[in-house]
Amino acid sequence: MQKAWLFFENGLFLEAKSFGASGSCVGEVVFNTAMSGYQEIITDPSYAGQFITFSMPEIGIVGTNDQDWEGDHIHCKGILVREYNEVFSNFRAKQSLSSFLKSANIMGICGINTRDIIKTLRMQGAMHLVVSTEHSDPKKLKEILQSSERIEEINYIQKVSATSSYIHSSSIYDFATFEYAKPNKNGKKIVAIDFGIKKNILNELSAVGLEVEVLPSNFSADSLIERFKCGEISGVFLSNGPGDPMVLKKEVAEIRKLIAAKVPMFGICLGHQLLSIAHGYETYKLKFGHHGGNHPVKNLQTGKVEITSQNHNYSVPDSIEQIAIVTHRNLFDGTIEGIEYKDSPIFSVQHHPESSPGPKEARSLFEKFANMLRD
Repeated sequence: MQKAWLFFENGLFLEAKSFGASGSCVGEVVFNTAMSGYQEIITDPSYAGQFITFSMPEIGIVGTNDQDWEGDHIHCKGILVREYNEVFSNFRAKQSLSSFLKSANIMGICGINTRDIIKTLRMQGAMHLVVSTEHSDPKKLKEILQSSERIEEINYIQKVSATSSYIHSSSIYDFATFEYAKPNKNGKKIVAIDFGIKKNILNELSAVGLEVEVLPSNFSADSLIERFKCGEISGVFLSNGPGDPMVLKKEVAEIRKLIAAKVPMFGICLGHQLLSIAHGYETYKLKFGHHGGNHPVKNLQTGKVEITSQNHNYSVPDSIEQIAIVTHRNLFDGTIEGIEYKDSPIFSVQHHPESSPGPKEARSLFEKFANMLRD
């Protein structure tokens, strides 16, 4: 491994080791509390522009494989881990995590105290970071950091969204047969807007019987409204994605048209935030966000606590209760995790209801969407 140097926005300077790509890179640093599923996390397009600090101290043990991709590319800036294991052991593994990152020119940093970094992020909030295998001078690294664009200034969905439409036909991956299950179609077709959508979420939509057509983020609301009115599609799904939702002015304007036309919609994560903004309620940035596969959320309609997968830095405001019913609350900080709009066939959640690699409690939301379209 070669040496690497890290310079944080708060002035923290660290020397570490690099097991990924070489060079210099700037991004926002966040932390993830999941104990497994590092390949799914790294390939989640929602992490575009960010360095992921893993709280799990040992990373790399199961290598990487061909099934656990959540996006077509790796969009995060890099990962920070305590201990990296080059020797992997898993019957599905095709290559080491190091080779996986280098093939995509993504940085991997180890040999640092991630516990201290996570404590710093919890106390001071998410911040920007420069990582380099080229420069060891803190003054030079600070100069690179200060001259770089900040994540909230960049429209990352343009970088992660599909460039053309396609039909998603696969469903849930069966680890007993190592094949994707064939879904039973219920006759309802939806359009999923790709702001950085995860493959597993598309699989869940397909698994409840929906025919899913995926469109790029530069969609036309007028076209979708016409297709809805003539019965070609039954609803619209707004996906997860990276970056600050307040940057996405054009997308919000198109969503407003869909709201006015009473098109049934289901939004997740960024989609949830964009629906709030389109209704006139601006989002705000959390101190260090929610990232992990083990976050408790209370379903206020059933009274049950659901363990959820999370990946977001922004939240919708409590004032949205003027026009919506809050259905879910985060038990860590009380922020809104789900809402149903009072006068529209629209609902949304902040977390990622999914089953791979994380919990399954929230999967019923996909069935709820399918039932809403049937009814």
